[in-house]
Amino acid sequence: MLRGLDIRDMLIIDRLELSFQPGLNVLTGETGAGKSILLDSLGFVLGWRGRAELVRAGAPQGEVTAWFDLPEDHPAREVLREAGLPVSEELILRRMNTADGRKTAWINDRRCSGEVLRQVSASLVELHGQHDDRGLLNARGHRQLLDEFAGAASAAEMVRKAWKGRQEAAAALSDARKRLEALNAEEAFLRHAVNELESLAPEPGEVSELDASRRLMQNAERVREDITRAYSAVTGDGAEGIVSDAMRWLDGAAGAVEGRLDWASEALSRALDALGEAEREISDCLESLSFDPRELERVAERLFAIRDMARKYQVQPDELSEQALEFRAALDALEAGSEGIAALEAGLAEAVAAHQVACDDLSDLRRRAAKRLDKAMATELAPLKMERAVFTTLVETIAPGPEGQDEVSFTVATNPGAPSGPLARIASGGELSRFLLALKVCLMGEATGVTMIFDEIDRGVGGATANAVGRRLKALADGAQVLVVTHSPQVAALGGHHWRVEKRVSGGMTLSNVTPLDSDARVDELARMLAGDTVTEEARAAARALLGS
Repeated sequence: MLRGLDIRDMLIIDRLELSFQPGLNVLTGETGAGKSILLDSLGFVLGWRGRAELVRAGAPQGEVTAWFDLPEDHPAREVLREAGLPVSEELILRRMNTADGRKTAWINDRRCSGEVLRQVSASLVELHGQHDDRGLLNARGHRQLLDEFAGAASAAEMVRKAWKGRQEAAAALSDARKRLEALNAEEAFLRHAVNELESLAPEPGEVSELDASRRLMQNAERVREDITRAYSAVTGDGAEGIVSDAMRWLDGAAGAVEGRLDWASEALSRALDALGEAEREISDCLESLSFDPRELERVAERLFAIRDMARKYQVQPDELSEQALEFRAALDALEAGSEGIAALEAGLAEAVAAHQVACDDLSDLRRRAAKRLDKAMATELAPLKMERAVFTTLVETIAPGPEGQDEVSFTVATNPGAPSGPLARIASGGELSRFLLALKVCLMGEATGVTMIFDEIDRGVGGATANAVGRRLKALADGAQVLVVTHSPQVAALGGHHWRVEKRVSGGMTLSNVTPLDSDARVDELARMLAGDTVTEEARAAARALLGS
């Protein structure tokens, strides 16, 4: 509920603070007094798109603040949470407009975007009037309004979930078909690649081993000759024979020199042992360097084959085995593709059928609700002196989608036998006001915490019809909050709270002011509305009669 409004330097308002109450709040005043400016200012702080230049002439900036009560179950709380804004029992909206056109908005003293501000305000305030394209005249919202009247939220959610499942199934089938089509185009390549990779059967790390073996075999011939010479120098008539001869000669002379050659003999013995170890190592090396020349050719051929294959498929040699597995998996998918496509087609058929069932259920709810709404409208239009008008909720079948298979529009025929058409096109100004009011009464249901504003919705009606309009507005305000800008004394008299909007001239500047009216002031204002410029006692008596009725 809107509790207050503070306006500073907006158009012809310098400073104005208003406090609103539950129930029916009426604003009256002469044409041009500033009632529309008041609504423009409220629309500005709510983020609605409206007049471009709002700052009062000579002021550097204009600012509007609005504060609302926010019950625990109010839908605005969820919008605030999703936007990461603070939530409390009081909601304060503030918006500033500089003279050069820059706009800045705050919610509970936190900066916010215009889009977030509009999302929050959509759950706070509804504006209804003859030129309103945001509310009941907007045909794009008629389906949602009928769903709310029908209590079809659960059925509508089922349709949206079924549509999502249908879309996901269709996307999965489309992707599978594209993959299969791509695989079919590459079938010959895949089969050739799998055959040659599986035939080659490369292993990770094999290239390093082959390269080391090839280099060893290539170097073997060059080093084998030197190793053979070394082997000859160590064995036979070489170093081993010479050391053996030296040991024999020293043994023959050892007795004559009284042990002076013992150390030398021991050293030569150790040298002979070392030469034996060297002989064995050299012999083992020579044996390892013995290979079949055809083995070198085989190793080189396989090494080059693996490297060529890696270049062909643009991978590292050690990745060829993994590439072979990927090609094999793609080929298996191709061979099993038709079965997978059939399963996905069956899944899509099930999803389409489930969505159709949900759409049919929702359509049934909508069509039954449309009949109830048309009947309720007929009941409401009669007291508004429109008993000959025909209101019809048109539910037409369209292609199924996330919101079902129905297009909903509210149509009217103002006289029996006359063609029906959209509300905004068929009804005249006064008729349109009454249609909108009756429709709002029918669609209201339980109070939602939304403040409803009716901007001169009683235009073009008077007398008993105006009284009927006022009584409908008063009923609508029961347990809720309704703000009405009106020129009708019959409507104004039924308000629980009354403000007069008037102009005044101060310091050569025209300013607008809003004054709350007590009982006596209300009599004078209603008398002015009844009599015009000259207020008579007869007009005051008529005003008192209206207030007492």
